[in-house]
Amino acid sequence: MKILIRNGRVIDPASGRDEVADLAIASGRIVAIGGALDFGAERVIDATGLVVAPGLVDLAARLREPGREHEGLLESELAAAAAGGVTSLVCPPDTDPVLDEPGLVEMLKFRARKLSRCRLFPLGALTRGLAGNALTEMAELSTAGCVGFSQADVAVTDTLVLMRALQYAGTYGYTVWLRPQDAWLGKGVAAAGAVATRLGLSGVPVLAETVALHTIFDLVRATRTRVHLCRLSSAAGVALLRAAKAEGLPVTADVSINSLHLTDVDIGYFNADMRLSPPLRQGADRDALRAALADGTIDALVSDHDPVAEDMKNLPFGEAEPGATGLELLLSLALRWGQDSGMSLPATLARVSCDPVRVLGDAIGSLASSAGRLVEGGVADVCVFDPAAEWTVSADALASQGKHTPFAFAATGMALPGRVRATLVAGTLAYTAD
Repeated sequence: MKILIRNGRVIDPASGRDEVADLAIASGRIVAIGGALDFGAERVIDATGLVVAPGLVDLAARLREPGREHEGLLESELAAAAAGGVTSLVCPPDTDPVLDEPGLVEMLKFRARKLSRCRLFPLGALTRGLAGNALTEMAELSTAGCVGFSQADVAVTDTLVLMRALQYAGTYGYTVWLRPQDAWLGKGVAAAGAVATRLGLSGVPVLAETVALHTIFDLVRATRTRVHLCRLSSAAGVALLRAAKAEGLPVTADVSINSLHLTDVDIGYFNADMRLSPPLRQGADRDALRAALADGTIDALVSDHDPVAEDMKNLPFGEAEPGATGLELLLSLALRWGQDSGMSLPATLARVSCDPVRVLGDAIGSLASSAGRLVEGGVADVCVFDPAAEWTVSADALASQGKHTPFAFAATGMALPGRVRATLVAGTLAYTAD
């Protein structure tokens, strides 16, 4: 289908393009960007007063399928992605069964392609069953479509196994995605500090993150394997990352929308929707994460989408399952951070579009040159949104099967900016607010 998006503010953060223009799409590609285009479009989208941006790229979204369909179906979660302007997402391997066999990866990608709502890039398991013992066949998983290898939230306690995994991955040029949290120090339910002490909750000290980071960085020095650090949560972690990058280590990192906007004080009186992993830390940590995302020390902002069923959230705080829905909030919370930080709109959008694509690199093949961008001849993954619109998060407003989010409460004090009006994936209209 030929689609013309007319008279929108076209922003491509990667090239610096920021102008009012028309955008013409045919055969899944952007064929022209300019003024007053007319090429016999079958559908015209009036984007007057709206922003036309690259489709968002989310590096951390659990889809709950296969294995936990009661918490999220592939169809519902990819619909949520499209409603949030997300056109590409990375999912971790901790499904049931674990993504440690090529057939499982191929099945998941096939189902996502049939839905035509969002591009899906799975991470393969680093070890079989995420047990931290035997390595997976990374070469076979890569051929099946995995863009990297991860343990999700399950730490490898055997450092020798982790070193062997990095050596294997480095041999083939694969990226290893690691959540920096020590297996033994990270067993609490809230960030260690005054709030956890007052509420009588078991604490996760910052050491849980920094001890793991020291280990990871030492192994990267030894192997030179590229590592992506998932969901940093502390000021001390940011300082270590900044030093590692200054040293030239091949590392990148992301931060979740939760850690970027909330602190442990938001737990209030045991609000289970604030039960997250990593746990919400203190204000100084949040401020350090915000500054690091602004200056590029942290490479990308992620939704950390992790839908949780009603019966697993309606429990005492310490027993509730950690996680929150986030795909439909990523754009709005990125915009709110950009406003608070004095960032320009193109610079803000870069953290959820072209910058995550740089993290993925050549693992996404030919898409690496145009995903997260608006460029003539490039793939037509587009998000059209109204930057002036505001909305309040509620369960009824979410397409995701998971309705729990820490941003659905007035206590957060947030009327969120930005509403998606249309999302296109490879030139196909995946979502429209009309």
